[in-house]
Amino acid sequence: MELRTLRYFVVVAQELNITRAAERLNMSQPPLSNQIKALEEELGAQLLIRGKRYLQLTEAGTLLYRRAVQMLDIAEKTRQEISDLQSEMSGLLSIGCVEGRAPFYLSRWIAGFKEEYPRVQYSLWNGSSDDILDRLREGLLDIAVIAAPYDSEHLHSFAVGREPWVAMFSKEHPLARLEGDTLPLKYLADEPLIVPSRKSRISAIRSWFREINAEPNILCEMSNYLDAVALTERNVGISIFPQTTYTPNDLLVSKVITGSARQIEYYLVWTKGRMLSEIAHQFVDYVHDAIEDERIHPQSYPIEINEYIPPENTKFL
Repeated sequence: MELRTLRYFVVVAQELNITRAAERLNMSQPPLSNQIKALEEELGAQLLIRGKRYLQLTEAGTLLYRRAVQMLDIAEKTRQEISDLQSEMSGLLSIGCVEGRAPFYLSRWIAGFKEEYPRVQYSLWNGSSDDILDRLREGLLDIAVIAAPYDSEHLHSFAVGREPWVAMFSKEHPLARLEGDTLPLKYLADEPLIVPSRKSRISAIRSWFREINAEPNILCEMSNYLDAVALTERNVGISIFPQTTYTPNDLLVSKVITGSARQIEYYLVWTKGRMLSEIAHQFVDYVHDAIEDERIHPQSYPIEINEYIPPENTKFL
């Protein structure tokens, strides 16, 4: 399969209409149709169901579309990385980022890095730690900021910060009448809880309650914080999420959960055994130095930096 043919197929899969796809590609319709038919013959599978006006992807076509998008992304990154070697530092840096304080860290790092390398461009991908790690393994991301716990066997990493967990509940809830901005975990023991859907998150929350000889009453697992807010506003349950995800709201109250250590720890990670691009390597070094400088000379911005853990001396590997 040639990259050119894959580009043709991706456009056809997006348009589901040969005429419109040909217009996007600035080519006539017959050659495009022939390219797609030749691709089907090469793969030995039907990729499209051809109707009178529109096309439909088969199961094989859907699979090829997903893989083709990934392969084209990797090809473009490779082209840019090779180009970087021949010119002043430029190109694309692909970074994965979880919710919470991670975006705050990234915004500060990118702002500083941009002053040193103004020609570098950025592709930021937001998702769960599990989804981000999948994309790292597939080579679709250079580096990422994720939250612990995670499988560190195949990753280089160092800690970049932490933040507390908070309980969010409706102002109509009895707990809203408690004074102070903290809430002991024991007050949540019998409450219906709305929690992040990531398995490691649920496991951590269950362990908190085991420490006080209780079992959490998990009402709902949510992958989207905004959906959790909607349920919490209606007093359906109490949400447990990272502090930074909470946005002041006339309908909600937020309190930091206290008891044992209730901290989310964030790490900058990259894949072991895979060569980092020069841009990614320089960015990792920049973050390393920025965190060390912040540890020695604290500044007033809303990011709590934990004890610095130096990265392994891996250079590009």
